[in-house]
Amino acid sequence: MDVPRAPHRWSVTPTQASAIQRRLAPLVRQVPLAGAPRLVVGVDAAFSNDDRRCLAAAVLWDLREQTVIEQHVAVRSVTFPYVPGLLSFREGPAVLAALRKLRTLPDVLIYDGHGLAHPRRFGIACHVGVLLNRPAIGCAKSRLIGTHREPGPRRGSLAPLLDDGEVIGSVLCTQDGIKPVFVSVGHLIDLCAAQRIVLACAIRYRLPEPTRLADHLVGTAKRALG
Repeated sequence: MDVPRAPHRWSVTPTQASAIQRRLAPLVRQVPLAGAPRLVVGVDAAFSNDDRRCLAAAVLWDLREQTVIEQHVAVRSVTFPYVPGLLSFREGPAVLAALRKLRTLPDVLIYDGHGLAHPRRFGIACHVGVLLNRPAIGCAKSRLIGTHREPGPRRGSLAPLLDDGEVIGSVLCTQDGIKPVFVSVGHLIDLCAAQRIVLACAIRYRLPEPTRLADHLVGTAKRALG
């Protein structure tokens, strides 16, 4: 996959990183998704036990056939501290390296993290989506910001995720009787389509299958590092 060079450095201060997010946030576009996506790439990242390396996994999944087409892992040195809301600067280089290994262009990307549901409306799903200029969705296991009521307990139930009255995402129940996930727009998609794709990909478990498989893949790679 062709991955252009980022228009900024990754090794910056937290203040500089926040400024970069503010500068790039206006580039995020919420638009209806053209056509029905078939190839979905799930992305997740983890860190070595010594916190000196970031491991990222990209799993390309065929939504129609429900099969894995490609899966790749990349490892990069960590050059940024842990700061909530700035994870893309820790994970970005490894994530882009993993995506660069894809031989097939995905229709949409699902990141195990946030998109617009972020203090500066520029979570890692937005960051990666804007850099790649591809449709991207954030699907996180926990809330970063915002308030919400609890959705119903049945698959497909949802509630808006709000920040100061603005809808920044949704809280979506993907399976009956389990904890919901937090869905938000990353880039070149609207929230309705993002919810629909996440639900379609959550075929058996709480998480959409591409990110669930990416989580397992990166976990295996982390154990192999020792």
